Amino acid sequence: MSRFPEEAVRKTRILVIGDLMLDRYWFGDVDRISPEAPVPVVKIAKREDRLGGAANVARNIVALGGHATLLGIVGRDEAGRSVAALASESGIEADCVEDESLPTTLKMRVLGRQQQLLRVDFEEHPSAASLDALSRQAESLIASHDVLVLSDYAKGALDRVEQLIAHARQAGVPVLVDPKGATYERYHGATLVTPNRAELIEAVGRWKSEEDLQQRAQELRRKLELEALLVTRSEQGMTLFTAHGREHFPTHAQEVFDVSGAGDTVLATLAVMRAAGEDWTRSADWANRAGGIVVGKLGTSIVTAEELK
Repeated sequence: MSRFPEEAVRKTRILVIGDLMLDRYWFGDVDRISPEAPVPVVKIAKREDRLGGAANVARNIVALGGHATLLGIVGRDEAGRSVAALASESGIEADCVEDESLPTTLKMRVLGRQQQLLRVDFEEHPSAASLDALSRQAESLIASHDVLVLSDYAKGALDRVEQLIAHARQAGVPVLVDPKGATYERYHGATLVTPNRAELIEAVGRWKSEEDLQQRAQELRRKLELEALLVTRSEQGMTLFTAHGREHFPTHAQEVFDVSGAGDTVLATLAVMRAAGEDWTRSADWANRAGGIVVGKLGTSIVTAEELK
């Protein structure tokens, strides 16, 4: 394992574009069942807001020591103001489009004794005018960054992802994508795509063996003209596919407590390491280690440079 490239990481400038979310947690105790319905009554003792979606990718980049610029769409509401405030507190340079016609994407989780009991989602699709504004801002920012990260949660901010990839290619900026859905043609021309196991199955179908997986993954990589395809496989670790072949990284997780946001941490670590000059193999190894750390934490969390060292 190579040494953590701390000095190179500090010089990295990464642009993160994607679906912004606020992850809201209400923690409490449960000691009775409601008389109104057979559900637990949670007496809330603590409330906490965290950056989610693309914002959590940016938060992880900063935690590792890199510089992150964040671009996405939020509503003109309390949750949007919370996203802006948390981004600022985290050291993220946020440049977000406000859309008056929609609420900021909010995922509210209620937990009793550290167990998630309920999640309530608030989300709507952004307007065409907001997407136009996002495209304009992206074009003005891409060339001044080392890497472009696209974090797709299918909430609408990346409806025009093809344009963003084309502009980055023209500027000579590598593009790393966390994909969503089965239509991977949208990501044609990106540098690397990081599907999880379920997302890859949706794109290429179920594989019968590791050899079958390799054939399907490499076929997808060549079809999309990617440099690399990294498949995150939960307890099986992750597998990297490049023109040089296949490399597998067994999981480093000691105990899986919560997988929320693990893909964000993996993507952020890949981006930071690639921007710092590491090759795909070393970048994937660092990302695998970071993913193994973050799944041992509760909720949407980060991994710091000190933890990776």
